[in-house]
Parts: sequence; C-alpha cells; structure tokens
Amino acid sequence: MINKVEICGVNTSKLPLLSKEEKEKLLIKIKDGDIEAREEFINGNLRLVLSVIKRFGGRGENADDLFQVGCVGLIKAMDNFDLSQNVQFSTYAVPMIIGEIRRYLRDNNQIRVSRSVRDLAYKTLSIKERILKEEHREATIEEIAKELKVDKEEIVFSLDAIQEPLSLQEPAYSEGTEKIYIMDQVRDTKNTDENWTDNLAISEAMKKLNDKEMMIINKRFFEGRTQVEVADEIGISQAQVSRLEKSAIDHIKKNYK
Repeated sequence: MINKVEICGVNTSKLPLLSKEEKEKLLIKIKDGDIEAREEFINGNLRLVLSVIKRFGGRGENADDLFQVGCVGLIKAMDNFDLSQNVQFSTYAVPMIIGEIRRYLRDNNQIRVSRSVRDLAYKTLSIKERILKEEHREATIEEIAKELKVDKEEIVFSLDAIQEPLSLQEPAYSEGTEKIYIMDQVRDTKNTDENWTDNLAISEAMKKLNDKEMMIINKRFFEGRTQVEVADEIGISQAQVSRLEKSAIDHIKKNYK
C-alpha cells in the first residue's frame, strides 16, 4: 500500500521537486503571507512526506492516512522553520513528520491506552530527555516518580503502555550470519530449577554438558539471568553465550529420553 502510485488522490509519480533556491524564495513569500507560495511549497515537498511514510511500511496502516498525517507534520515544519538558521528544510522537516506519524500510531494503537496514561508517559520521557541533556546520565524511575509525585509502578506501567508490541523472534542484533533474537534477552522466570529438576531425565541429560555449558544453563534457567548479564559476568560476548546456550540445549535434547 505504501508503494502505490496514487495516495489521497495525489499522483505520486508526478510530484514536483523544488530546488534549494526555490524553497528559500517560497519560504520568504510564505512568511509575508503569500497563500499561493504556501500551496506551491507544500506540493513541492510532498515527495519528502512520501519518503518518510515508506519507513512505516509493513505495519498494516492505511497509506492514505499516514500520508495525510505526514502532511500535517510537513505543514507544522513549514510554519515553524527559521530561515536564519543554517539548516536545510528537509533536515528540519523529517523529524517533525516522523514525530507526527508516531503520535498518530500511538494514539490509534489497537490496544487503547487512556489519555492520562499517555500523558504520564510523555512527561516521563520529557524528564528523561532533560536529565540526559543537562546531566549526561539516565534518569532513575525513583527520581522521575518523585518529580511527578506518582508511584514508581505508575511510571513503569505508562512507559510499557506506549511501547509497540514486538515479536520475540525479531532480531535484536545482527552481525554477519550471527543473530541474537529478542527472546534471547528476556529473563526466563518460568523455567526455574523447580521445573527443571523435577524431571529426572532432563537432570541426567544436563550432567553430560561441559563445564561452560552447564554454567550458562544454570545462570540462564536456574538463576533467571539474561544473555547480556551472563556475558558480562563470565567475560564473553552475548553472541558466544547464545551459541553455547543453543549447543547445550541441543545436547540436552539428544540425551533426553
């Protein structure tokens, strides 16, 4: 849908393209209240909107809706652009268009999130950004909760509520043929030693692992550590932990009867 030729009645294959000089002249006229220059400028930058919405393909969203929302971001960028700043309009506009689309996607998520929860999440993100910029560190949940005068649990819940759902099979890291998936970074709280050692056959199979494999399995499934935590603790890369873990699980499966 994102790649279709006509969006919102606009033939995207025939969109005009303005030069840098043309944009600057039109922006000057726009500041003086020239309506025709405004329309020409918008039409001349619709390719920019089109290029941005392509980043959001594969989400099942209606291309016409995304295009319209992107145009709102374009107009906001046009109205707020400062000609005195030494920056190209596209450099300024793209983040505003993306921001407008992301707000739309959050507000129209199939999992409805109340306005109060969204507002709390946005205030939290604003504080995090401010502290990172001013103090060059990550803000803690405790200090954010104290500043907003709410419980820590409310902060965590609000941030979780605005996150888009991810597949556990989605790669979190990739280098060459080595891939680490999101599920590899999730703490395992279900497969604790209570569930593992209850099964004697599996327990016996585990005894056939080498020392490093046994240590990784213990830390991952008995202690509930993530691969990142295990890697930091024993001084190897997460990719190596991932390989060893998969190898250990394969050995257990082969010896499990």
